Amino acid sequence: QVQLVQSGGGLVQAGGSLRLSCAASGRTFSSNVMAWFRQAPGKEREFVADIRWTSPGIHYLNYADSVKGRFTIMADNAKNTVYLQMNKLTPEDTGVYYCAAPPNAYYSIAPPRQSSDYRHWGQGTQVTVSS
Repeated sequence: QVQLVQSGGGLVQAGGSLRLSCAASGRTFSSNVMAWFRQAPGKEREFVADIRWTSPGIHYLNYADSVKGRFTIMADNAKNTVYLQMNKLTPEDTGVYYCAAPPNAYYSIAPPRQSSDYRHWGQGTQVTVSS
């Protein structure tokens, strides 16, 4: 069974930074993608960023327009951990953040951005940005 364990998050003032971590364990992933989603109160879960490995040393990054230039997704393959560095946070970034992995691999096409396409989920971590 694949397990994704998250850490990080918390309360920060607008303009501040936070870093989220997602450590993977258990059975080897069949997918080459890890992603971050978030869900604000009363809203649907939305895509934030993903990282896709296509071959050793080569990966691609994708971001939602709302976080592009402020958030960075990165990975430490030796630790099986993916990070989300969040800078210049605004109150609109408030929500529960989830790391996720889809059941399939995506080599020649971009990974999906719908949460329903993802099978494995972290437990979620709250991020609150005060104004």
